[in-house]
Amino acid sequence: MIKGVIFDIDNTLTDFMKMKRAAVDAAVEGMMDAGLPGAKDDLVKEVFEVYWKEGIEDQKIFDKILKAKLGRIDYKILAGGILAYRRAKNGSMTLYPRVNQTLMELMKLGIKRTVISDAPKMEVWLRIVSLGLHHYFDDIITSEDFGVKKPDPKPYRRALEVLGTKPEETLMVGDWPDRDIKGAKGVGMRTAWAKYGDTFGTQESGAEFELDDISQVVDIVRHENGAAVAAG
Repeated sequence: MIKGVIFDIDNTLTDFMKMKRAAVDAAVEGMMDAGLPGAKDDLVKEVFEVYWKEGIEDQKIFDKILKAKLGRIDYKILAGGILAYRRAKNGSMTLYPRVNQTLMELMKLGIKRTVISDAPKMEVWLRIVSLGLHHYFDDIITSEDFGVKKPDPKPYRRALEVLGTKPEETLMVGDWPDRDIKGAKGVGMRTAWAKYGDTFGTQESGAEFELDDISQVVDIVRHENGAAVAAG
């Protein structure tokens, strides 16, 4: 019986990397227009190299790029990058198809819902509210709450407290096997890998279920709960 579902947000509910690529492209163009030297493709590559090293949510990314390129922060160039990034981010943050329908159906089925994310808490809420998902989630759990990231068990245990469910009654849905799936399995949760959001070329997720579309979460819940009722 599944009574609660936990979602990762980036590359699970939202097409995060699509947004990030569009926003970085725009930011680099904005900084170049304000005077940053270099070729666009090279600069974009440098930004992502810092992201992969420091974390994709690095809030000082352009400061670091400017210090590396210029030896200092040129605030005119920094402003050009930040403003262009924000405009592009707001215009390109999108949900995957059928996310709203899936969350609505889970609500109708009486399934409790929450989010676990490694992104900063305010950033997660900004995404959730801007995309109109705040009606589906009353509470979320982020790495900031504990100072640790997935797959550490702390956020998963907190999610169980928020949902009021047992591990075996709880399904974790996420795109990153080494974090989302591993962490959930570590505390005894059931797991579904968001294959559609994979950015690592994963061959083996280790999850109990694999999703080509988020709407399959509803199918899993109905099947598992129907089987549990029949067995009971």
